[in-house]
Amino acid sequence: MKFSTFLCLFFTIPLIAFSGNRYEECGWENCSCKKDLYSLRARFMEGKMEKPPGNGRQYARDRIIDVTHQRIDFTPHFGNRTIRGTATTTFAPIAKSIDELSLDAFDLSVEKVESTREIESWDNDDKRIAIHFKAPIPAGEEVSVTVHYTAEPKDGLFFRTEAMGYPAGDDHLWTQGEPEKHRYWFPGYDFPNERFTTEVICHVPESMTVLSNGDLISDTVTDGIRTTHWHQQKPHVNYLVSVVAGHFKKLEAKHGDLPLAFYTTPSQFAVAENSFRDTQKILAFLEAEIGVAYPWSKYYNVCVADFVAGGMENTSISTLTNGTLFSSASENLRTSHRLDAHEATHQWFGDLLTCKDWSNLWLNEGFATYYTHLYENHKFGRDEMLYGLYRDGVGVTGKKDDRPMVWRGFTDPWEQFDYRAYPKGSWILHMLRSQLGPDLFRKCVKTYVERYQFKNVETDDLKDVFEELSGRNFDEFFDQWVYHGGTPQLDVKYNWDGKKKQVKLTIKQTQKVSDKVLLFDFDLPIRMIDEKGKTHDKTVRIQRDSEDFTFDLPAKPKIVRIDPDLTVLAAIKFDPPTELLHQQLENGEDMMGRLIAVRSLQRQKNRKSADLLKKHLNNDAFYGVRIEAAKSLAIHRTPDAFKILTESLDQKDARVRIEVVEAIGKFFSPETLDTLKEVAAEETNPEIVAEAIRAIGKYPVSEVSTTLITALGRDSFRHQIAMSAIRAMRDQADPVYVAPLKQHLEAAESKFTTRDLGSALEALAYLSRDAGDPIRNEIRHYIAAMINHPNPEFRPRVIRALGSLDDPKALPILQPLTSAGDTHDPIVKAAQDAINKINGGKKQADEVRDLRDLVTRLQKEVKDLAAKEEEKK
Repeated sequence: MKFSTFLCLFFTIPLIAFSGNRYEECGWENCSCKKDLYSLRARFMEGKMEKPPGNGRQYARDRIIDVTHQRIDFTPHFGNRTIRGTATTTFAPIAKSIDELSLDAFDLSVEKVESTREIESWDNDDKRIAIHFKAPIPAGEEVSVTVHYTAEPKDGLFFRTEAMGYPAGDDHLWTQGEPEKHRYWFPGYDFPNERFTTEVICHVPESMTVLSNGDLISDTVTDGIRTTHWHQQKPHVNYLVSVVAGHFKKLEAKHGDLPLAFYTTPSQFAVAENSFRDTQKILAFLEAEIGVAYPWSKYYNVCVADFVAGGMENTSISTLTNGTLFSSASENLRTSHRLDAHEATHQWFGDLLTCKDWSNLWLNEGFATYYTHLYENHKFGRDEMLYGLYRDGVGVTGKKDDRPMVWRGFTDPWEQFDYRAYPKGSWILHMLRSQLGPDLFRKCVKTYVERYQFKNVETDDLKDVFEELSGRNFDEFFDQWVYHGGTPQLDVKYNWDGKKKQVKLTIKQTQKVSDKVLLFDFDLPIRMIDEKGKTHDKTVRIQRDSEDFTFDLPAKPKIVRIDPDLTVLAAIKFDPPTELLHQQLENGEDMMGRLIAVRSLQRQKNRKSADLLKKHLNNDAFYGVRIEAAKSLAIHRTPDAFKILTESLDQKDARVRIEVVEAIGKFFSPETLDTLKEVAAEETNPEIVAEAIRAIGKYPVSEVSTTLITALGRDSFRHQIAMSAIRAMRDQADPVYVAPLKQHLEAAESKFTTRDLGSALEALAYLSRDAGDPIRNEIRHYIAAMINHPNPEFRPRVIRALGSLDDPKALPILQPLTSAGDTHDPIVKAAQDAINKINGGKKQADEVRDLRDLVTRLQKEVKDLAAKEEEKK
């Protein structure tokens, strides 16, 4: 599951406002961010979850019963956002007779319970339904229990309607079960260590569409009501059940005989094709790479509003955020293929075989993340895959964290949805593939999938297959990389002895070693290219905290590369002599070597380094190296660096062009402002325009207010240019923007996403905090009028905006919202935070504004003095 783009963690999971997936983001970031965008609701719900007894560690449930089938028949009511349903669970006791059945059921109003076995009584405590039978049910006897209920789901099932502020004609609902959320809308066995077949029957107005797992059994209309019946005939786990119902339009295709479809709400359909373009290719690649045919009867993708993640891999039907949709005007800055590949890979890893419990989540997410990289290799070539792995690796090795990947110390499953399951899990697979080779790795994975299909898996199941087919003992590998935390932190020193013609490398492991993080034992590849052009590949065994390695060479090395093919998950600090670094930059066959060298030039702020960065910014064959060159020049912060960047704006690749604009924005001068204004006026890509406008926000109000106010009215996909202007206005911290911003929000509210509207409202409040009472009163009334907004995702944002207003007169509005006392409730939590901010907030707007004005004046004075001196000469 993906929650981009994030997390993005975190390992760098950015908190992504889903206006699309920026090219540099990986699929896993979209997936994992779900844990963070979901956090307010999760904290609320977790307050009702019992902590495990005993040692506090989390283990899979005992399977007292074998659930064979789950049938859900329900009618959603879009007006009051409730459902009425019946849920039938078919099961058989496994080893011994039982006289009581417990079903997970949170806050369901149970009307009646029926069974094929006589019931003595039943109890509903808002967490579970306990059903007591008159006589024990013997092991192996199949029984069905049917619960009739109503619910106003606080989780698991979400409505999106016009009455809640969503576009007219887009009314829909969607479900989200991972990790254990379906209990909020139907009773059943809500844990991942049980598999069963499922049926979904849903009744909606006839103009709507109902989508779910498996095969469409029937779709009929009677008296204006559409009844749609779906049947998943192959067993899967509870959290993978999906229902999406509402007004949708679709694109269709086929992969062989496999039906494919891509659905969006009507208001988003015009750009749907952009995100559907890779699905057929992805499935063809995955079938060939995994060696096992796609296991389900169809594959649909459905984009929904304000999804809690980037995507969710329900069997045969993935749910995606509509933020993955993008306009072609963004050129190659946005893509859905990573999110698409990630969720499609889950149809095998996570769906066909599923982790037994959440401690083994990496078996789902690590595979989905790694096979996205493998698809990048297939689609774009090896350098693209290495670039993605490198970025992931930098994030993983930069974490100050000693938790292992397989970890049972979590309180809530969401704690597992971070960098350890996603990029670190991916890197574990990459190291195995690097050690075994692609063919043997592929054979091991195929065997693993075939052996455990339609089963639950643990890490040792995977390890056993690799050992069986390779003949190797992987105990140490899994012990240090998976069952212990941390990663190697290597400090490498280089020396060349010309007399002995010998290279000496001193390699230290500098990570803090403990019972949680081991001293690592692994092979580390070394590549040296001598002055005659001959390549010398060596492998050393790293086993101690400090070791010396010597190599005899026929000639002095001109390039020394540590782990040149990116096969070891380690942070490597290696600063070779400048002459070696410059030679590394010239190696056209080694993209990663050039990229690392470009990054190293960040620390060498001289004319020679700037010239080399200019060369690679404008001429390197790989866009990632050009991007890193722009970033390095931004770190230089010299006049030469600024000149190079401004002369390098004419980049055909939008991914590089936006990085150049971002790098220019890190400078602060009148010339910088002029350049950014020019970009904002002449650039055609709205993403790059937005980047320029955002950077303009640090300049004095008098010089940029017209530009920012004008930008509010510029049309762009998902109103991204206007949002960039609003963020810049907030940075300006000047009340001059209050009136035009409020006017724009009143006129264009429907153009904003829920998240962006909340951010805009907070910016309006922040800008008003230092205004006079008439303005603050007006804004307080304006914001407070939204406090009962019907969109539950928006209300906490309204409340936080009142806190940003920093107006004590808002306290009477906020205080009643805390009366429930449940700090897990997102409304209560937001209100309490707002109250604390008002009572203890510090004003810094004047100081920030005055400092910026002072810097601008000083820069102008220096420039005038320099001009006068030049005239004297």
